[in-house]
Amino acid sequence: MSDRPRPWSFYLLAAFFALFVLFLYGPTLAILVLSFQGPQGGLTFPMNGVSTHWFARLWAGGGVVDIWAAFGRSLRLGLAVMLLTVVIAFFAGLAFRKGFAGARGLFVLAIASLIVPSIVISLGIGLEFRLIDDGLKVLAAATGWGFLQDHGTLMGLWTSALGAHLTWTLPFGLLIMFAVFNRFDPAYEEAARDLGASGAQTLRHVVVPILAPSLVGVALFGFTLSFDELARTSQAVGSRNTLPLELQGLTTTVTTPEIYALGTLTTAVSASVILLALLAVLLVRRRRASEA
Repeated sequence: MSDRPRPWSFYLLAAFFALFVLFLYGPTLAILVLSFQGPQGGLTFPMNGVSTHWFARLWAGGGVVDIWAAFGRSLRLGLAVMLLTVVIAFFAGLAFRKGFAGARGLFVLAIASLIVPSIVISLGIGLEFRLIDDGLKVLAAATGWGFLQDHGTLMGLWTSALGAHLTWTLPFGLLIMFAVFNRFDPAYEEAARDLGASGAQTLRHVVVPILAPSLVGVALFGFTLSFDELARTSQAVGSRNTLPLELQGLTTTVTTPEIYALGTLTTAVSASVILLALLAVLLVRRRRASEA
């Protein structure tokens, strides 16, 4: 190693990087600290005692909204989006790898949702489902069919909201899988076929195990982007809010650190998903190393 002193530019860039990291994570750290305010604490520093009082209130379910119901909806929706993103992105990667008519146009169409503002996507999906509802009402009035008159709205968590979230998560999943398949060596598949494996067996025993870390990454993107999504959900979720929407509403009605406790909880969920994904990748690598 060189014994020469570091140039002044090194310390300048190090200080700039430290300030950048503080700018990124400082608000999250402040919310984390303030969520442990005492019972008489407020929304700002200095802290008035240290306790888990606001987490207890959050756990008890007190407040102007049902936080745990909203949390459950966001969790279920995030898991569904995660599963669909992994499956669709994986098979789309296989399809684009082989090539087909109209592949370029379909790719541009899929990626275009990343360019269009999120709120515009949400408004468009909400308008689309409102037009469908109006059409069903007209059909019900013309035919007298009772099941159409009582259907209410098709907009909801598993229809419009699910579609809105997939417009956000699928492009990322596709881009990841395209990059992965671009580096994938087809010799592995050829070797499997030479040994008598069918297409399904090659996919199950060769392709999926090799791509498992990448699939975990796609799942991570799918869940975290869905669980925290606000703009694309705002006009497309229907009558029942997800947790980010409830959290946004609470910012104008709740004046206690309970909202900080909720923010800490949602951050902990996202961090837990990331840690579980990293653990899954580590386990896959260890298993692969032990089998080698």
